[in-house]
Amino acid sequence: MKKPEPVRLQKLLANAGLGSRRQIEGWIREGRVEVNGCKASLGDRATLQDRILVDGKPISRRRLSSTERFVILYNKPEGEVVTRSDPEGRRTVFQNLPKLPQGRWIAVGRLDVNSSGLLLFTNDGELANRLMHPRQLIEREYAVRVHGEVTEGMLEQLVRGVELEDGPARFEEVVSSGGEGSNRWFHVVLMEGRKREVRRMWEAVGAVVNRLKRVRFGPIFLDSKVKAGQWRELDKKEKKELLRIAGMKEDKPWGTLNRPGARPNRKQAGPWGKGRR
Repeated sequence: MKKPEPVRLQKLLANAGLGSRRQIEGWIREGRVEVNGCKASLGDRATLQDRILVDGKPISRRRLSSTERFVILYNKPEGEVVTRSDPEGRRTVFQNLPKLPQGRWIAVGRLDVNSSGLLLFTNDGELANRLMHPRQLIEREYAVRVHGEVTEGMLEQLVRGVELEDGPARFEEVVSSGGEGSNRWFHVVLMEGRKREVRRMWEAVGAVVNRLKRVRFGPIFLDSKVKAGQWRELDKKEKKELLRIAGMKEDKPWGTLNRPGARPNRKQAGPWGKGRR
């Protein structure tokens, strides 16, 4: 029998749904990962036959050999945080998600506590990593309510580019979408997802964002059927498009949550996953 080819440790663990490759690389640097009794280093490779521990807990071979890929869309409400636990006791997005048969959900990017809208979650760390990587140049579209006077010159500046503390940034497109007085709505498109980037860009031209909602990530749109605090699985066409923009092949089967062993969270009701508050 042919011996399995070793793969990079962060990729093996990411494919098992433990986190994104970037997260796992951080764990390796912090000394939280062991392989066969030794602290792992970046660049190490492993196979399913190796004994791998994260934070002292062994990762089962069954989990490492998981082949099913799951992806869902979640409509994040304002007030929820994109973290597994919050020291301030705020509600987290993970409390509304369905239970996976194995592995855990990985958030594709973030939205701050005061922002709402489309978030993607997957159990595939490699897919999450590619979708978040700047080199993929994936469009993110937001509906933004802006307080203050907005001139044509300000809009032109946002498209040409503004200087932020972490480097230059620009919108690919800014389209007025209604409103009157001191509060106007715009739809904006950008190709990256830095922390509070949309809000900081408007602040750079002298305006303040008082509502922000992500409505699109690449080819995936937030549809009106998915209310705040609810989720749905992507359809076949959406899954295919997501792999295309990530530059990945359909190398593993898609799992479905509407089958035995993939129960909704006990705080949810039905396939739309509405959580009790």
